[in-house]
Amino acid sequence: MKAEKIMRLIKNRIPRPEGKYQVFGVMAPLIETAEGYHMLLEIRASTLRRQPGEISLPGGMKEEGETPVEAAVRETSEELSIPKAGISVLGPLDYLVTPFNNTIYPFVGIIEQAYLSHIKGAPNEVEEVFTVPLDFFLSTRPQCYQVGTKFEIPREFPFGLIPNGTEYNWRSGIYPVYFYSYKRRIIWGITARILKNLADILNEGNSTV
Repeated sequence: MKAEKIMRLIKNRIPRPEGKYQVFGVMAPLIETAEGYHMLLEIRASTLRRQPGEISLPGGMKEEGETPVEAAVRETSEELSIPKAGISVLGPLDYLVTPFNNTIYPFVGIIEQAYLSHIKGAPNEVEEVFTVPLDFFLSTRPQCYQVGTKFEIPREFPFGLIPNGTEYNWRSGIYPVYFYSYKRRIIWGITARILKNLADILNEGNSTV
């Protein structure tokens, strides 16, 4: 391969996580109230296969041809039964690459006042919709538990090809799991991690103004 082609292929490509990952778009939707901004959250339907009954933000897997932000807006529209036009995207938060082969792109948005009365959880997906004051997340430090991750090596692994064989010193990792408790509701996992990231960004920005 010629140098010119190598340079062109590398220079013009858009980087992405190496490997096979499912891509998700998630929305952290704010609504304006007389007391200030609130974060809108969902309780997932108990009939869902994944995470039934847990508290989450609207979102889901990116479809073919979509961008992550388009997926986040579409899923929010579908799950809250409001049109896409009722969702104004403010911008992205930090994205997550999980040990579970998922890449999650969170965004902050505002649900326009004209559509607030139309919000209704989608049947078979959303059991309940509720809100939490944004100030709660800005002023509350979540509990954090560091969960260790490690490799599970298959028996057929070619240990003879690596230094020290079966005694090889494999690296392990740490996966933080956060918990917020608000009026007896537990907000945890990736949802809590996204909300902590939002709070950190807003608090850091506020302290430098």
